[in-house]
Amino acid sequence: MKTKILQEKLQSALSQVEKITGKDVTLPILSNILLQAKKNSLTAIATNLETGISWKLLSKTDEDGDVVLPAQILSNLISSFPGGSVGIEGKDNAVAIINDRRKSNLNSLNPEEFPALPINTDGDHLTIKSDLFCQALSQIVGFTSTSSIKPEITGVYMSFLKDSVKVVATDSFRLGEKTIRGVRLPENLIGKSIIIPLRAVREMVSIFSDKKNNIDFFIINNQINIDYSAPDDADQPQIQFLSRLIEGDFPDYQAIIPTSYMESVVFSKKELLNQLKSASLFSGKNNEVIVKVEQKELLMFVSSLSADLGGYNGEMKVDSASGKDISITFNCRFLVEGLNSIKDDKCIFEFSSEDGPGVLRSASDLSFLYILMPIKKY
Repeated sequence: MKTKILQEKLQSALSQVEKITGKDVTLPILSNILLQAKKNSLTAIATNLETGISWKLLSKTDEDGDVVLPAQILSNLISSFPGGSVGIEGKDNAVAIINDRRKSNLNSLNPEEFPALPINTDGDHLTIKSDLFCQALSQIVGFTSTSSIKPEITGVYMSFLKDSVKVVATDSFRLGEKTIRGVRLPENLIGKSIIIPLRAVREMVSIFSDKKNNIDFFIINNQINIDYSAPDDADQPQIQFLSRLIEGDFPDYQAIIPTSYMESVVFSKKELLNQLKSASLFSGKNNEVIVKVEQKELLMFVSSLSADLGGYNGEMKVDSASGKDISITFNCRFLVEGLNSIKDDKCIFEFSSEDGPGVLRSASDLSFLYILMPIKKY
């Protein structure tokens, strides 16, 4: 192998690819990155057997070849270089990394022992804007369960409708749903759904959120493949990402979305967040805060009580309120995270009953909703 590439491009690729590497003691090769130099390109490949990535960059290649190098050492080494070009020269298992007057030597593992990525593009296919897709995932991914008791909710649920895609995440206590509208879906995909593991979703957001072009999304058996390339910009990387899917049935979350409301209030997100910041200091180990609405006075009250510290009582004016007065207890942290996932300041809070779920929405963007279960008092 003999190739030369810009340090900045290589560093950017390695910082993403390194995250996919595994730490399997029985397969130590998974903590390495496979570098393939071929036809004026350098491709960095990593896998942990659940997810995998291939990141192809332009390079000046004089001699084709493959090497397998330790991911963390390689990434840290390249990021320590001041810039300019990086030369990678390998023969047998000896690899030289050269930058200006710097030279480092690394030992390569056998490339033939590196697991092949099972990339397949023959399944159901969807094309979607990369940044819009990642924005949707970012809004709801924080609500995913991390418990292994219910594996079906440890990922993001993705359902394909006639002209839209819904992404949903829940941990049983709260739920976020984002609808991506105006997506042209093939007939054979409409009505289907998948569950993408949490780690894979986070990697997808990290990799593709700053990309402006479309991504091609393939679903094959129990796996997704994502292809990204910018045909109008040869300087952009060509990225292929794959992940296994979670098997199982996602809960019928539509059944918990209220169809009628006891109270509906329009308010300023910023002002409620300020109230909750103070109330959280007295919310105790269960993070309990009480939200009370008096619709005639157009007031919302926020209170919390700590047996050790004291308590907090605050009130704020709301823009409008309709229905019956209500008092309901929520987990303060969950309420704050739901509010922070809404982009606009004007929000709608709808209450189904004093022991039923509350629903948060943006007053101007109905494509997102956040459902929060109350803390019940017995």
